[in-house]
Amino acid sequence: MIAFLRGKITSALPHQAVLDVAGVGYAVNIPLSTFDRLPQSGTEATLLTHHHVTEHEHLLFGFHTEEERDLFRLLIDRVSGIGPKMALSVLSGMPVPAFKDAVIRGDTAALARIKGVGKKTAERIVLELKDKVGVVTAWQAAEAARGAHDPRQEAASDAVLGLIALGFKQAEAQKAVTELLKQPAFDTAPQADKLIREALRLLQ
Repeated sequence: MIAFLRGKITSALPHQAVLDVAGVGYAVNIPLSTFDRLPQSGTEATLLTHHHVTEHEHLLFGFHTEEERDLFRLLIDRVSGIGPKMALSVLSGMPVPAFKDAVIRGDTAALARIKGVGKKTAERIVLELKDKVGVVTAWQAAEAARGAHDPRQEAASDAVLGLIALGFKQAEAQKAVTELLKQPAFDTAPQADKLIREALRLLQ
């Protein structure tokens, strides 16, 4: 599994960037939110990646932030009828915080305004993200932590979301992160990515 690519940008379009990594050109599909943050062609960039494999093709999808990649994975793994292309459309059509807010509030009208989504898909997004993985609860906890300016709890909530995006159930993700937070190594504001790495070891 390719977790990230770091290389020189040789070309960039709103939907795709090509990175030269050690002489190999990787075509990476990207959302507009990532395109807007890319540096100029000829300079180095890092993209967090998702390697999508089907019977007929191998595709790379790239993202500027973990939050974007986590949402992409939630959409393609947990919402029926949504594939990689539509997931990219969602990320291109609405910032991640706005998407989370729309799901939390059940605002299907806002989601339906995203190009290619429509009313029925918007309703399915809200229903399935709530009912299947309970991400709304985790998002609300993360937002509450941010409001209280508690970096430790914020990192924990983000780590749980990351683990859910990787396919783990919310209960087991929360249990693993809670166990890690009891360790002295995580007494001071831990980073979400470190929590995820250590949690994966516990969950294997």
